[in-house]
Amino acid sequence: MPELLQFAFSGLTVGAVYALVALGFTLIYNASDVVNFAQGEFVMLGGMITVFLHLAGLPIPVAAFAAILITVLVGLALYAFAIDLARGSGAVQIIIITIGASIFLRGVAQVIFDKRFHALPAWFGSEPIRLGGAAILPQSLVVLAGAALIVALIFLMIDRTILGRAILATATNRLAARLVGIPVRRIVALSFALSAAIGAVAGLLVTPITLTSYDVGTLMALKGFAAAMLGGMGSAPGAIVGGVLLGLAESFGAGLISSKYKDAIAFLIILFTLFVRPQGLFGKRSTERV
Repeated sequence: MPELLQFAFSGLTVGAVYALVALGFTLIYNASDVVNFAQGEFVMLGGMITVFLHLAGLPIPVAAFAAILITVLVGLALYAFAIDLARGSGAVQIIIITIGASIFLRGVAQVIFDKRFHALPAWFGSEPIRLGGAAILPQSLVVLAGAALIVALIFLMIDRTILGRAILATATNRLAARLVGIPVRRIVALSFALSAAIGAVAGLLVTPITLTSYDVGTLMALKGFAAAMLGGMGSAPGAIVGGVLLGLAESFGAGLISSKYKDAIAFLIILFTLFVRPQGLFGKRSTERV
């Protein structure tokens, strides 16, 4: 029983991070129909920039705020100098552009930073909390609380603000939104900024637990994409549920079967979803007249 509880807490922690990455995928996909495979690099930048600014002498809160701001600017630059210029291109071309952006950001990070793994100090100490025989790191609770706060703020913004209504309108029908005066290009740019900010926060939250390096974004993007696919691409609740389920599947798979297969679970989930329920758990089947 204590082992199962330990696996559950570990799965919820990493699942919360996957949910944030999947939510970033969902925001951009809803606003622009773009699957942004550079989403994982936002997570990497949030962690790496925070680490190096802290090493340069800045307090962690200031370094974290600066890292989020810089990552948002990177997200806006990705939209302005790559995605927006390629509007009208096919889905495959856009995906290739985002993959190229991911490779470019990874290369720049390797040059600016280094190839080593780095860590941040835990926010509230590293002494584990004992609960039901399981050991829980205080930083795990920070990750869960931070993820819950971000999700709540995003849903409040979408449900309670004019800006959120504009995002929903753009996601539903971009042509109709443009006809009623909504600045669609600005809304899409905002979705990239929000997605970058969410990724950066995920990175700085999880770095004290999992460490970070210039190349962690690739695997993080894959797992965030798997979570978004499982929940239903374009569904914000689905992204959250998919992320948590993927985290739990990884944790229990590594604990009960073998840690060698931990990273393969995301691939299996993508394949399973495509074959069994392509629209995901919360997605809807679409029909097209021909």
